[in-house]
Amino acid sequence: MRPILVAYGRALWSQLHLSMLLLSLVPFLLSLTIWGVALWLGLQPLIDSLQSWFVEHDGFKISGHLLSMFGLAAIKTVIVPLIAMWMLLPLMILTALVFIGIVAMPVIGRHASARHFSALQRRAGGTLIGSLWTAISSAAIFVVLWLITLPLSVVPPFTFIIQPLLWGWLTYRVMAYDALAGHADAGERKDILRLHRWPLLIIGVIGGAMGALPTLLWLGGALSVILFPFLAAVAIWLYVLVFIFTGLWFQYYCLDALQKYRAAGMERALHPPPEVPQALIDRI
Repeated sequence: MRPILVAYGRALWSQLHLSMLLLSLVPFLLSLTIWGVALWLGLQPLIDSLQSWFVEHDGFKISGHLLSMFGLAAIKTVIVPLIAMWMLLPLMILTALVFIGIVAMPVIGRHASARHFSALQRRAGGTLIGSLWTAISSAAIFVVLWLITLPLSVVPPFTFIIQPLLWGWLTYRVMAYDALAGHADAGERKDILRLHRWPLLIIGVIGGAMGALPTLLWLGGALSVILFPFLAAVAIWLYVLVFIFTGLWFQYYCLDALQKYRAAGMERALHPPPEVPQALIDRI
């Protein structure tokens, strides 16, 4: 637990550094541009489609009854726009996370290395293609699992278990690869991810839980619908800040684990060099 806490403290301190605060601007502007265009072109058609589905399948009566059971009858009139917003929310988070992995993590790696791991040799075992593949494949698996578990997520006990675990797994998969891409070779990266699977998942789950905090912006009922463009921009920026902090946390933990891994000689223990045949030794 101590390495997790040490990495947390270093990440928290680095998050306040001017370069890290400025770093949030690039993923934020990229996400904002993409989602600004997407919402301008697609939000109203999505709402219209949901409206038609609700009318055809008596959805307003069913949703009104369910909302009344939970004392939320007041939001029945804006249920369709709210559902549209909640459908877009995971995609906004995914976009921010992928941009952090591709754009911000290399900068985070250089920042952490210069401050605390300047003597750690860079072996560059990761590639941009590998980072993209890890992010896209993990996001695809996440979407499938998210859709499968979505019915359970509306049940309060499961809401606080399933969603943090899913987001934690996704964050761990994407950021752990990028955190080791610049310094570890392929073998080292696989060993670190295997040996530290659970601590890394813990960091991912906590980061995923922190990433759920901006979701509170969408709980304002009708006010959320009216202020949707503004809330969407604020939420994306908050997601970016949370993911940058989580990226710093992963970076410090992974580099510390890699440094200890090399110092302990585990590289040779887990990947011993091939034995030289005795006949070749005798000939020499």
